[in-house]
Amino acid sequence: MNNLLRMVAVLLVLLMGVSASQAQSVRPPGNAVNLDDGIEPGPPNTLGNLSDSEIWRNYRGGDPNDPAQIFGPKPAETYMTTSGQLWRLLRVEYIRKYAGWFPVGVIGILLLFHLIKGKMRIKAGRTGKTIPRFTLTQRVAHWYMAAVFILLAISGLLILLGRVVIAPYLGKEANSIITSAAMQGHNLFGPLFLLGLVWMFVKFVRGNFFQWVDLKWIFKLGGFFGGHVSSSQYNFGEKTWFWMVILIGLVISASGIALLFPWLLDDLRLLQASTILHGVGAVVLISVAIGHIYVGTIGMEGSIDSMLKGEVDENWAREHHDLWYEEVTGKSASEERS
Repeated sequence: MNNLLRMVAVLLVLLMGVSASQAQSVRPPGNAVNLDDGIEPGPPNTLGNLSDSEIWRNYRGGDPNDPAQIFGPKPAETYMTTSGQLWRLLRVEYIRKYAGWFPVGVIGILLLFHLIKGKMRIKAGRTGKTIPRFTLTQRVAHWYMAAVFILLAISGLLILLGRVVIAPYLGKEANSIITSAAMQGHNLFGPLFLLGLVWMFVKFVRGNFFQWVDLKWIFKLGGFFGGHVSSSQYNFGEKTWFWMVILIGLVISASGIALLFPWLLDDLRLLQASTILHGVGAVVLISVAIGHIYVGTIGMEGSIDSMLKGEVDENWAREHHDLWYEEVTGKSASEERS
């Protein structure tokens, strides 16, 4: 019996060895078809063709330290924008921090000038005879623009500087209420500014083109420090102010429209640039407007008459706009004054 069991065991071992050798030597037939198992071969570089830093830069829209990548075309795989970092830096660290000082600086300079030089008087005194200077529609356009501009300037400065001027002293809640009201007013008067801009251009563009005589005005600094300066209907300072209002006003209007209707622009970077242009342009106009207001009111005798009455004294015209005086009267500005 034991011998029989040993023979069966040996036979099983031999059969298992034959089966294994046959399994190893099995080959597919010549007409066999290899079916696709759906598994694609991986890339030769298992880490991919891009490094982690390159992938991340593409994901967030380029290197935030490279302006060409910030403002240039974005990769197709961009899901973030990094220009917001630069926008926040400009707005918080520069515009909000220093913008309010420009109007204050202009006021300080004008105050110092007024204390030293005083009011610019009509040297020969008033004659009592006047010359028409501005029509009624011109004056209405001017005062309309002035009123809208002042409302926009005040509300805009509250929006821009409220967090650093109002909140520390009146509290965040008060700042929130004030700036919210300022924003509503700003949005309301913004379109009216564009209307006034067109009106001002139509009524005042004639006579505001630069001439060779304006170079003399520049070299003599407008006569503010003595000496006569010839001028046509508008001097170099008035012409410069006019074109600043028109050109910067157009930039402010265009950027303001973009901010009111953000869906007009399909690029967030353009909206960010609009806020910068809007704020900087407004601060520049406000600062120069302060100088314009000073000269047109307390800074120069007889100047305000042109916008209140539409007429100016003959001696004022001779001293400040002699070429225009000769044109409208046919008299010589240098003749003996009676």
